[in-house]
Amino acid sequence: MSSSDLEKRNPSPRPVADRLLTLLKTRGPQTAADLGKTLGTTGENARQQLLKLAAEGLAEAHSKTRGVGRPVQLWQLTEAGNARFPDAHAELTVQLLRAVRNTFGPAGLDRLIDDRESETLANYRREMDGINDIKDRVSKLAEIRSREGYMAEWREEDGTFMLIENHCPICAAALACQNFCRSELAVFQDVIGPHATVERLDHILAGARRCAYRVTPRIEQVL
Repeated sequence: MSSSDLEKRNPSPRPVADRLLTLLKTRGPQTAADLGKTLGTTGENARQQLLKLAAEGLAEAHSKTRGVGRPVQLWQLTEAGNARFPDAHAELTVQLLRAVRNTFGPAGLDRLIDDRESETLANYRREMDGINDIKDRVSKLAEIRSREGYMAEWREEDGTFMLIENHCPICAAALACQNFCRSELAVFQDVIGPHATVERLDHILAGARRCAYRVTPRIEQVL
């Protein structure tokens, strides 16, 4: 699913400001002209809306040189803008994780994460039942993750597949215990199957604006 597909999933009208925030979240830094084109309006109209978002502390602009010529102005979300995309029950989740660690120790927390991994894996396997092609499995995984709030999309690149998650609804939990991220990578590898490798290229917890994974089909050796 491409980022344009994400925009089309909800055809009902919504405020321009919300659409701009979503575009900046899913596509990263953009010029006002590019945003205006996507919205079907002028770059100046988009810029006026972006200035309003900037006044609210939700977006900001910075200059970037692109080859020869004057620098372009790119708009991106601020920390407050990113916070508009909720981290599901963040404070309660962190408190519960802290309580589990304090009560049962690190081993107890690891067991909790292992149990969550097993349950997630079982659910994903059920949804993948009957899907054998790697491309179709990546597409299905993106669909599942989008439904869970990760704003996921996928695309094919030079014989490999990219799975991109533009939002992390459990970011606070992952910050409190990064084994959640290790667990998710293991789940992805399992549900994609043994005929491909899954590697994480971008990581929100490492400062990237998104999490991105590359799925590379393995060349089967004929004996």
